[in-house]
Amino acid sequence: MILDRLVELASSLGDWLYLILGFLAFAEAAIMLGFVLPGETALLAGGVLAAEGVLDIRIMFVVAVVCAIVGDSVGYEVGKVLGPRLETSWLGRRVGQKRWDTAQAFLDKHGGKAVFMGRSVALLRALVPGLAGMSGMQYRRFLGWNALGGFLWGGGCVLLGYFFAKSIRRVEQYLTYGGLILFVLVVSGFVVAHIVRQRKENQRESSF
Repeated sequence: MILDRLVELASSLGDWLYLILGFLAFAEAAIMLGFVLPGETALLAGGVLAAEGVLDIRIMFVVAVVCAIVGDSVGYEVGKVLGPRLETSWLGRRVGQKRWDTAQAFLDKHGGKAVFMGRSVALLRALVPGLAGMSGMQYRRFLGWNALGGFLWGGGCVLLGYFFAKSIRRVEQYLTYGGLILFVLVVSGFVVAHIVRQRKENQRESSF
């Protein structure tokens, strides 16, 4: 099964996996990596690997939450220090003005809650922390929403991957072709969910 091969490969990395997966969650907002690789993908993978015994679920949970919170805090500080220059920087131009405007409109509409609510959309996870710093939002206010969002999003992604993998293994015990069938269904489901989410995000961008 493909999952077994991935587990074997991941096992060879040892404790470096915590650092790699944690960095991906951290970098999503800190250096706006979320456009290329959403951190939730890394955290879901961490949960799956924990279910397979490669990682410790308790350590992975803590790593996910801490890196999510620290990453957004760094993104906030970058926005606070650079201000409008962040949007006109090389990376900011790569993001595109339309995306900046979408995130700014979301922050203007929801205020501090945008830091928490934005966790559900990759675009907003990457941009809202920096915009919050640029806007002069008090860090104490930012940190409260950031911590709540980081705990629920970071920890939730890890646990979702963990219990998902456990469910697959449990069903495999009773179905001869269960692993293959479930794998195909799951991959198809993720693809469909990704397409639907992208369409919703595009509609949300166009509505601002």
